[in-house]
Amino acid sequence: MGKLTHPKYMGSIVKLKKRIPQNAPFAMGTGLIALDVVVTAGANSAPIHSTGGTCGNVLLALSYLGFRVAPICRLQDDDAAELIRDEFRFWEADTNHISVGSDGSTPVIYQTIRPNPDGRPTHTFSWRCPSCGSRLPGYKPALASTAETIAEAMESPQVFFFDRVNRGSLILAAKASERGALVVFEPSSVGDHGLFKEAWSLAHVVKYSHERLADIPDSLEFGHNQLLQVETLGADGLRYRAKFGKRATSPWKTLSALKAPVLIDAAGAGDWCTAGLIHRLGRAGAEGFRAASPAGVEGGLRFGQALAAWNCGYAGARGGMNQMPTEKCLEQAERIISGRLTETESNIKVTTAVPSGSWCRACGEPEENISKQKRRNTA
Repeated sequence: MGKLTHPKYMGSIVKLKKRIPQNAPFAMGTGLIALDVVVTAGANSAPIHSTGGTCGNVLLALSYLGFRVAPICRLQDDDAAELIRDEFRFWEADTNHISVGSDGSTPVIYQTIRPNPDGRPTHTFSWRCPSCGSRLPGYKPALASTAETIAEAMESPQVFFFDRVNRGSLILAAKASERGALVVFEPSSVGDHGLFKEAWSLAHVVKYSHERLADIPDSLEFGHNQLLQVETLGADGLRYRAKFGKRATSPWKTLSALKAPVLIDAAGAGDWCTAGLIHRLGRAGAEGFRAASPAGVEGGLRFGQALAAWNCGYAGARGGMNQMPTEKCLEQAERIISGRLTETESNIKVTTAVPSGSWCRACGEPEENISKQKRRNTA
């Protein structure tokens, strides 16, 4: 695989970015941090490349919203990892806990945006090379020994986010909780039931997709430390229940989805919903979240839904943050909540795609050729 020519996206978004002050709230996270390779079916432009994965998207969205962030991951020493580190550095993240070495792995997720029969855009994900079908690099968790070292020396964060269950993530979550962090757990599957149950009991906020996690055991319905449980329902919005002070857990309540002014790509909507909730209710850690009123919790979720709807107007999981200043994004989110943002006011721009090298170690075929082959196969 040849040396990657790094995307020149930084020049186009530098004017949108402000320095993050040292006293800004601090969020740490571990889990899926990947390279997204996004192709629009039928388009002649090169793929869009950006940092992705649930953890990667949530942390970078929080940085855009004014948090200091620190990702914790174990990547391969390759071009994809360098791009990921470059993007985190650009958004002023602490990259000291991104380990890069021969024992790591840099996940690559190939994604395609295409219209369904009704003309609405759909977003599909693949862990296989579109040219030769070989498996692309997958996720490897941070080692437990590394997690222990980081946990002992970590600055006290206001938020700790994780989306994969392993011994390292549990060590980090437990230490962050001891230091007052709001622990947010967003699982994509149950996996090891023992570790999952431990993660469930540690978390203050659990958010999951009904489609992916409909089989949660009844014994795990509400964790010992949980303050909020959120189940997303796709186009039907979400439902949630919460615990306020010494009161009993509230009954489930449904929030319908907010209408996106423009629908180009719904990928990343759940990640923006999480980031918006944390932005509104996680800035003062677990104690700050405990002090939230029922109206405050619902308002935080509604704001998260508004950010999700806003980002649907851009290609890729975080397309919006590269094209709009934070202040204008927040203003538009409020207008989406009130139903006052129109398509003509949203100022959607076409994302400029940037060519790069190959991500498949098996065939090493340049992506430009992959795109041409894909077009030939679908012509």
